[in-house]
Amino acid sequence: MTYLRYRPEIETPAPDEDEAIQGIIEAMTNQSRKVASREHHAVRASHAKSSGLVVGDLRVHGDLPPELAQGLFAASGIYKVAIRFAQGPGETLADKVGTHRGMAIKVFGVEGEKLGSHRDDTQDFVLASGPTFPSGTAQGFLRDERQLEAGTSLPEGVKSFVSSAARNVNRVLHALGTESPKADFFGHPFIHPLSEPYFSQAPIRFGDYVAKIAAFPATAEQQALQDETIDVDADPDAFRHATVDYIAGHETVFELRAQLWSNAETQPIEDASVEWPTGDSEYRAIATITIPAQNADSAERRRYFDEVMSFRPAHTLASHQPLGSVMRARLRVYEALSAFRHRENAVTGVEPQGPEQIPA
Repeated sequence: MTYLRYRPEIETPAPDEDEAIQGIIEAMTNQSRKVASREHHAVRASHAKSSGLVVGDLRVHGDLPPELAQGLFAASGIYKVAIRFAQGPGETLADKVGTHRGMAIKVFGVEGEKLGSHRDDTQDFVLASGPTFPSGTAQGFLRDERQLEAGTSLPEGVKSFVSSAARNVNRVLHALGTESPKADFFGHPFIHPLSEPYFSQAPIRFGDYVAKIAAFPATAEQQALQDETIDVDADPDAFRHATVDYIAGHETVFELRAQLWSNAETQPIEDASVEWPTGDSEYRAIATITIPAQNADSAERRRYFDEVMSFRPAHTLASHQPLGSVMRARLRVYEALSAFRHRENAVTGVEPQGPEQIPA
């Protein structure tokens, strides 16, 4: 198979993109300000509620073919990682408001040329449930964030109703052999957070190539968790308790895979709402993430992950530069919102240099 090469010209920003990105920052900052006023504390503007906070290892596979042996994955080796699993909303809602989830990975000890002003030896991969970003572009991102901004002040019961309705719509669509990414975004199934894959959704540079990245559960025990019933009505923090309980007694494993860019027509760079067909290019294994049994939610660890640390697409090697409209928006939006959160809480943000800085 022939894979397409990275060239700066593959990115084609729309003329109004800068204006759209600034609008996203303003809309999400307004949301965060409203939430901070209500909760008396600033939280992340998305993925505010953590469900599992862990450290582990990322082992780059040996003997990768040349097109996969790129950037961080150019040579076999083992890196320490910190990972934050979280629910989607930018406020600490009960879990029955079941939206999309996130898996943010920080890799330590990564040497090489960094993107922009990033100077630390860290590499972040910010992943989410679902292979696409429904908004598609920065302009769609802005439209959706303005709608979310308008709904921030709605009662939690209304948000729960909307989530339930979206979940039911997708259940019907699944029965008909299709699905709605937007319905899944607002009404994600009540399945175990460690039993499903997480995706970059938009592409990144992959050394000489371009790829989307995903982490897939890699043990039979994790895959069997999809059959568990998680009672979100009886427990408003059910996903956190399920995740923490499992990690306390099991080794948790994800396989990191890359889907290389091979068809410019069916695999667009600028529209993240389009799922790249696996028939054109499948996800191929590049590394294994191993999380040993541990306490994934001590009070000090939660404070450090949720208050001090940041996970950003901009924390990256130049060889893994985020690409496309949504990613260019994320580069600026994450920085602005992290600064707002730390400023509001009078907390100094820290980029840890290794897992030894993270509380047990």
